[in-house]
Amino acid sequence: MAVRKLKPVTPGQRHKIIGTFEELTASVPEKSLVYGKKSTGGRNNTGKMTVRYRGGGHKRKYRVIDFKREKDGVPAVVKTIEYDPNRSARIALLYYADGEKRYIIAPNGLEVGTTLKSGAEAAPEVGNALPLSNIPVGTMIHNIELRPGQGAKLVRSAGNFAQLTSREGSYCVIKLPSGEIRKILSACKATVGVVGNETHALEQSGKAGRSRWLGRRPHNRGVVMNPHDHPMGGGEGRQSGGHPRSRKGLYAKGLKTRAPKKHSNKYIIARASKK
Repeated sequence: MAVRKLKPVTPGQRHKIIGTFEELTASVPEKSLVYGKKSTGGRNNTGKMTVRYRGGGHKRKYRVIDFKREKDGVPAVVKTIEYDPNRSARIALLYYADGEKRYIIAPNGLEVGTTLKSGAEAAPEVGNALPLSNIPVGTMIHNIELRPGQGAKLVRSAGNFAQLTSREGSYCVIKLPSGEIRKILSACKATVGVVGNETHALEQSGKAGRSRWLGRRPHNRGVVMNPHDHPMGGGEGRQSGGHPRSRKGLYAKGLKTRAPKKHSNKYIIARASKK
């Protein structure tokens, strides 16, 4: 997977950097695993705009992804590597031995024709999903469950990985991409390997129109508004906006918003490192 920089023959291509899509092996998704996806445009069930700067964009179809990987002991062959408009990572279509088809997040290095397995008996190889208790210490993992059987919740976006650092009783200590170190039950499943499409972070849209295709409308900053529109607005000329805060007056960039008595706090050993 790589990126390509286009020749600046038009203003929109001057800063455009996009993926090569060379790893993709199919252009049409599996029909049985796809359904229509409604676009909200930032409106709630009464039609009122609750999220600004959203709307438009290309119509998408949702691909049903198997985050649980509960078909233990049944081998599956990777049939295709595909593009998914709903996520930054690529997806892989699996054909199970019993005839079932499922999509998974495609890890880095996964190739068509590879046989994958899930369950406690699976080998700790790229693409296999197994309980944390069966994964060697130091292994790079992704698609991590927070509760056994819940389905993967952590480390699912392009290029991300966590590391299993140690074990403490019935828990495993995991270092997450944010730098946070936390304990997760050893019975929870995770997938071995790094999420694919790691060059996604290097891509640049090149023009405002590409954001519109993705459903993002123009965003205007608080400091350019009037005082009655935003707490950071107003002032003669280009004034600084004061302490960064939201339109409702809630502090941003530094205010801790996590509940101090949250139940899962006891599982967090070290907080996310500041970048």
